[in-house]
Amino acid sequence: MMSHCHSSLWANPNPVAVARVTSLMRLNLKNNLYYKNKKNNISYSYSYSYSLSLCCVGLRAPMGFGYSSSCFDDQHQQQQQQQQQQHDVVVQDDEDDLRSLLQILPHDLHENLLNEPKRARLLEVILDLGRMPEARYLGELGGQYLRRTVVSLEELEHAQNAIGDFGGDNRAGIEGTLHRISAIKSRKGLIIGLTCRVGRAVSGQIDMVYDMLQYEKSILFVGRPGVGKTTVLREIARVLSDEFHKRVVIIDTSNEIGGDGNIPHAAIGGARRMQVTEPSMQHKVMIEAVENHMPEVIIVDEIGTAAEALACRSIAQRGVMLIATAHGQQLENILKNPTLSDLVGGVETVTLGDGEAKARRSQKTILERQAPPTFEFLIEMRQRHYWVTHQVRTRDKKFKVVIERSKSYDECEA
Repeated sequence: MMSHCHSSLWANPNPVAVARVTSLMRLNLKNNLYYKNKKNNISYSYSYSYSLSLCCVGLRAPMGFGYSSSCFDDQHQQQQQQQQQQHDVVVQDDEDDLRSLLQILPHDLHENLLNEPKRARLLEVILDLGRMPEARYLGELGGQYLRRTVVSLEELEHAQNAIGDFGGDNRAGIEGTLHRISAIKSRKGLIIGLTCRVGRAVSGQIDMVYDMLQYEKSILFVGRPGVGKTTVLREIARVLSDEFHKRVVIIDTSNEIGGDGNIPHAAIGGARRMQVTEPSMQHKVMIEAVENHMPEVIIVDEIGTAAEALACRSIAQRGVMLIATAHGQQLENILKNPTLSDLVGGVETVTLGDGEAKARRSQKTILERQAPPTFEFLIEMRQRHYWVTHQVRTRDKKFKVVIERSKSYDECEA
């Protein structure tokens, strides 16, 4: 287990990387691996961090859109899954914050969850009218019913009174905490269901990509709901503001990154937080942050509209580092999403001449990247401890792919 240096994502002639090929094939990554020696200008890549012993191998970009890929996978995947169940991450002030969330629940559920041995892994509590209340835990499939009686309308009204008003996105929070409560409403506007999501501040969550932050390049995190994207943004905000001493501004549409209330949660460190009155105004607040508050880094969660994608491109072109998330599973999902494809440069159909098609040994009609991407890095969060990163490929004057090296790699080598 390495512990003396941050992870490094760039070129390295270390032959240990060859051992990772079999593991990558076991994970069914449908990409062509390449690995040559240093003399052939293409070399191995590897990664390790404080909490994980990691190794990554360069992968060819899918569909040829100018992204090169690397894989972050634990060398001992089975051990990692066991460590995850044993709370291998550090949870700060979790017990007090959890009590704040449980107080809005019916009294019997409150007591049951406080006495639950697995409460440290509690993910969310589901309250649906006419159904039994359900608790879901990290690392477990399905849920666990908390009692045999169903949820009543009075219990939902009690929870709503304890929470307060919901925003335009049907989300609310608890002041001073990172928890999120989402409502399901009937056609008449009556709340008939609540999803009480536990929010936690997790340190060490970004050790795998710590070195990428020093490049001051924009990063897009892609993952399905519940994989931990917001937790990663929260930790990146703290690291960039407190350790890299950057001027960081968070666009917190649902108060999920910095917590509810006018005073942001301590988990974001010295980063500043701008709240958004309506979800539809997020793109305007993003531009306002750049024009009014002179940030070096903008952090925004859940890019989902064309206006927000356009705002991201405008911010990146103004020289501001942008850290954002979007829903999806892989780079291919973003490329095929007409609303979000501009984040990675978009796709267009190009017709080649006879000579060019012959030189490329390809068909005359091909797909190419339409414009320079907004984000230089795209990270697929496949699982909480398994990420795949894609980097925009650059070429020199001889059209050879340029592989950069991180500053901390030289320190590791020394």
